Amino acid sequence: MISPLDILTSDLLRYPLIIAVLIGLTAPVVGTYLVQKRLSLLGDGLGHVALTGVAVGWLVGAWLTASPADLLAIPGALAASVIGAVLIEYVREVSHTSRDVALAILFYGGIAGGVVIIQLAGGTSQNLMGYLFGSLSTVTAPDTVIALVLAVLVLAIGVGLSGLLAAVTADEEFARASGLPVRVVNVLIAVMAALTVTLSMRIVGALMVSALMIVAVAAAQHLVVGFARTMRTAMVIAVLCSLGGLLITVYVDLPPGGVIVLLTIAAYILGLLFRALRPVRPISALGGPGPGRADALPLAARATPHD
Repeated sequence: MISPLDILTSDLLRYPLIIAVLIGLTAPVVGTYLVQKRLSLLGDGLGHVALTGVAVGWLVGAWLTASPADLLAIPGALAASVIGAVLIEYVREVSHTSRDVALAILFYGGIAGGVVIIQLAGGTSQNLMGYLFGSLSTVTAPDTVIALVLAVLVLAIGVGLSGLLAAVTADEEFARASGLPVRVVNVLIAVMAALTVTLSMRIVGALMVSALMIVAVAAAQHLVVGFARTMRTAMVIAVLCSLGGLLITVYVDLPPGGVIVLLTIAAYILGLLFRALRPVRPISALGGPGPGRADALPLAARATPHD
């Protein structure tokens, strides 16, 4: 039986726990902005592109006879996902392509590129499974250092510039008319999503991390009102689900990414029930029966970064 002390002292478990906390802190920060921009699928698209980066890193590692063979997989995923994040904004603005079409290109191109390039590198599609769905056994000390650096960058941008990012995501046209750097903000949000996907690949998996970004925020929206309160609550939910899912897989042989996402969905359902059972105020502060008007507005309309 594995004791709590074993979990804290074992490198095999300590590194994944650190990354799980970092994922729980960063994914909802990015997810809050993506939900407001109605870009919930961006994380999925970047996850597919990151697979191409993993395969490219594997191929370069094979050329350099690196050991282990996937030594450059995470750096490759980081480069590919950041480039993909920038390209999606460029394609959308220059060619007037809708975000849906741009995301579809990322989906299909990313997964196809990953499968083809990994074959060229001498591997098989099975080598991508750990990156697709997460795996505890593949996490190393360098992965933890990379995840820590990426998490600091995401939190520095997402929290440090929350006022600017919230203003642009709440009403892009008004922000542009007000002279705010809308294009730069859009690229920053996309890059933050790319960084979050990369740091989450080892534990949650490239195909699962978007759920942690979006579902945790959706669960928080059932519990609180306001931009900052939603973000903070989502961070708490994501950290608890990440740690809980990881600890479950320590004792039960299950994929960590799937368990973490299922726990996050369970949190969403509980939030939905809480909202359904919560007493409705008979008279709102703004006048009129039922819930307050501010509660009826979408998050983007009622959010202020200092709520």
